Amino acid sequence: MKTLGIREMRASYEVLNKALEQEGEVLLTHHGKPFARVLPLEGGAAPRRLPSLKAFRARQKLQPIPSEALIRADRDSRDF
Repeated sequence: MKTLGIREMRASYEVLNKALEQEGEVLLTHHGKPFARVLPLEGGAAPRRLPSLKAFRARQKLQPIPSEALIRADRDSRDF
């Protein structure tokens, strides 16, 4: 496992990329103390698609009292 200082890694992305290709994993250090381990993605993970919230929103009941009125009532009830 290769060890890289944070300055080396921040100076050039290629340093990190080469180290990952050669070693398979890289240990990042800051002031000589390890703080992160970087591993390459296996086969490139596909981005996760989030479900649509349209059906969820359609099932929600609308609030009969506007939120501004609720906030005003809450503020007026407090003693300052």
